[in-house]
Amino acid sequence: MAKIAELRRLVERLKPEVVHSYSFYTNLQAWCGTLGTQSIAVGSVRSDFHHSRKGRGHCLGRLSARWPRHQIFISLVAAEQAQNYPSFFSPKRIFVIRIGVDLQYFTITPPPNSGRPQVIGIGSLRRLKRWDRLLRAALDLKRKDLDFFIRIAGDGPLRDSLERQAEEFGLQNYVEFIGHTDSISEALAKANFLVHTSDFEGGPNVVLEAMACGRAVVATDVGSIPDFVDDGKTGFVVRRGDDAALVERMKILITNAELCQKMGELGRAKAESEFGLDRMVNQTLAAYRAVGWKDN
Repeated sequence: MAKIAELRRLVERLKPEVVHSYSFYTNLQAWCGTLGTQSIAVGSVRSDFHHSRKGRGHCLGRLSARWPRHQIFISLVAAEQAQNYPSFFSPKRIFVIRIGVDLQYFTITPPPNSGRPQVIGIGSLRRLKRWDRLLRAALDLKRKDLDFFIRIAGDGPLRDSLERQAEEFGLQNYVEFIGHTDSISEALAKANFLVHTSDFEGGPNVVLEAMACGRAVVATDVGSIPDFVDDGKTGFVVRRGDDAALVERMKILITNAELCQKMGELGRAKAESEFGLDRMVNQTLAAYRAVGWKDN
């Protein structure tokens, strides 16, 4: 309540035309902070709608799903979940705006040619990211006598347990946890392709960033990933939980450098045509106008 009161004082002092919640977890605060003012509150859903609602708790999850009444989703799947949610506690109006990527910062670079295929995984070390799935895939690939090296960039509460699991699997020469990095572009430049094994997503930035850097992607079919990645063209999309398919698709890219590079080049081309920042900004401003913002 103290934070909401402070936000309210800030809104009264700055008089913003729009208060746009950063994520589902700040939706209710954004709405409360604009009550009784001329500011327009806009909510956000950046991940899976059901997962976000449950993660907020029984009460706050319902309230954040309803208020603000206008909400921007980055995933068509999540938007459909909200539209089909049989409850009073759902948004009145939904806009779907895919995230954008800075194509000037995330530039295409030649893939490494050291001989040992390099794989990157990027994300927080939390349960929903399912890094244990990637470690099991690495074990299967090792048993197939494939030569590769996986770097996992990110930090979180599961780091110790994941490192122990990698050690138990005998993956010391195949997997490295490099911790948090502020330079995603450099991490991607050192890899031949990205693997993303999450159970829940909205529209993961790192997938678009990898494509912008000219890297093929192997990812689970969650959130907007099937929309981002053209299966068989810019990478591979595997059904969540189909560990055999994950291993097989990783094997293809590990053993076929030419295909891996070609997929990365096509990924960059798609990023340039569909995922630029100008498109995202223009669509966001259009959503503001649709809910009453006057840009005069």
